Amino acid sequence: MAFHHVAIASRDIKASHEFYTGAMGFTLVKAQASRSGEDGWAKHLFYDTGGQGLMALWDLHDDSLPPDWRSAISDGLGLPRWVNHIAFEARDRDDLEARKRRLLEHGVDVTEIDHRWCVSIYANDPNDILVEFCLTTVEFTQADAEEALRVLNDTSPEMVPAPNIVVHRASQHRSRRV
Repeated sequence: MAFHHVAIASRDIKASHEFYTGAMGFTLVKAQASRSGEDGWAKHLFYDTGGQGLMALWDLHDDSLPPDWRSAISDGLGLPRWVNHIAFEARDRDDLEARKRRLLEHGVDVTEIDHRWCVSIYANDPNDILVEFCLTTVEFTQADAEEALRVLNDTSPEMVPAPNIVVHRASQHRSRRV
């Protein structure tokens, strides 16, 4: 079953909108404003991701919220940024490469990781939320499912080797295009 949408709060809705429409290539398809609490209000913006589901942003205007609330879904909880993140599916290698170029052209640094069963590119949105485009590169088998259960139940699992990581800097990308 596909997700209908994933919703996150934004500290800067204009920057978030530019990131998700410009750098990520999503399309704003629905927005509505409603009351939030007794005296507050909020906008709920929905973006078509080009896949099977929507991405939603909250633009909160509510004085009952603490003024220093954090939108980062990992950092805000004291976790490393890579723990909680939002991953979108890439159709194929060409799609993944095009998305990487688009992010770089919009001034966003990209980290590329070959996990040996999928290849991912990662970027941070304006809310310090890690977003990912991921391409699965293998077909899962019954043996994979059995191994997954074994790892789940193993109290001292064997560690896989570190993945190959490449960081692409937007500033270097732009200077090469000039």
